[in-house]
Amino acid sequence: MLGWTMLLTWPLAAAVQEICGRIGRSTRAGLAETIRRRCPSPVLRLVVLLLFIANIINLGADLGAMGSAMSLIGGGPPHPWVIVFALASTLLETFVDYQRYARLLRWMTLALLAYAATAFVVHVSWGSVLRGLVVPAMPGSGAWMLVAAIFGTTISPYLFFWQASQEAEEAGLASAGDAEPGPDWQVRRIRLDSWLGMLFSNVIAIFIIVTTAATLNVAGTTQIDTAAQAAEALRPLAGDFAFALFAVGIIGTGMLAIPVLAGSAAYAVSEAFGWRTGLAQSAGRAKAFYGVIAAAGLLGVLVHFSSIDPMRALLWSAVVNGFVAAPLIALVIWLGSDSEAMNGQPIPRRLQLLGGAACLVMVGVAIMTTVSWIAPTAR
Repeated sequence: MLGWTMLLTWPLAAAVQEICGRIGRSTRAGLAETIRRRCPSPVLRLVVLLLFIANIINLGADLGAMGSAMSLIGGGPPHPWVIVFALASTLLETFVDYQRYARLLRWMTLALLAYAATAFVVHVSWGSVLRGLVVPAMPGSGAWMLVAAIFGTTISPYLFFWQASQEAEEAGLASAGDAEPGPDWQVRRIRLDSWLGMLFSNVIAIFIIVTTAATLNVAGTTQIDTAAQAAEALRPLAGDFAFALFAVGIIGTGMLAIPVLAGSAAYAVSEAFGWRTGLAQSAGRAKAFYGVIAAAGLLGVLVHFSSIDPMRALLWSAVVNGFVAAPLIALVIWLGSDSEAMNGQPIPRRLQLLGGAACLVMVGVAIMTTVSWIAPTAR
């Protein structure tokens, strides 16, 4: 079981998210804009291009999973549901007030508890789970790609851009209104938000891994082409209730992920080109920004309707994220440590060390994954 990866990535991902949050708060600019100010244009363009491609593939896979899950619950073909979910997400992100929409996204994270509930419904050997968490098993040559995908999903570039841009947006709204709390309070809030948020995310991921291992893997089901197939496969193994919980979790997770994927792509592209940006802006004042959000949703739908295998595409996009994350983390640490770029509020040594550890781990995973491709029998 690869549950140990969630314990390892938690402090690393939390540290990187905290650095990105501090960059956004201190510079009052998103990550792409900060990179544009300090780095050559080719660096920014390459990072934004890879981020956009990976996000679109993720969007297509998530929309397909949601459509299939809704088809299992409510009946009918999945394709109309894919269009409905893409349209609903785009309209909500474009026309709902920013503060209200941010609160909505926070409440939607509770949908992830469906995965935890599923783990407690199925039969799980919690002793084995605990051993798998605290006693890491060295992956075989065929598992390194999966490890890279897990790391690329947890320590993911699109989260870096989203975190920095959201903090910059909140800082801008605060400066335009009432006086905001002091910088020390903001630092504590960003730290708490990053560490608790990533803890919650990784705990949910552990429940998903546990549920899969206790049901599908035990039953010998090793080939799953869609997330909906995973939910359907649970029905004979764990009963209708577990099936329904898992399907609801797929839909809820998708409704949470789609606006973040489309939004982070819009922030990155808009900041790279110097366009007016931000969910706090009206659609009329930030047409290009919301145009990217709409384009991301449309391209995600097209990915779903294409001949691309959604699960394989999702795996490869996660692997790409894992490979891209290492140089981007190094860039983020450099920006966060630059007192001038951070307006006199550079990140502390603690975050530099944890961020450096995250970078080294991602480099190590990328190297081992590459070795497993070149020499499949190597361990």
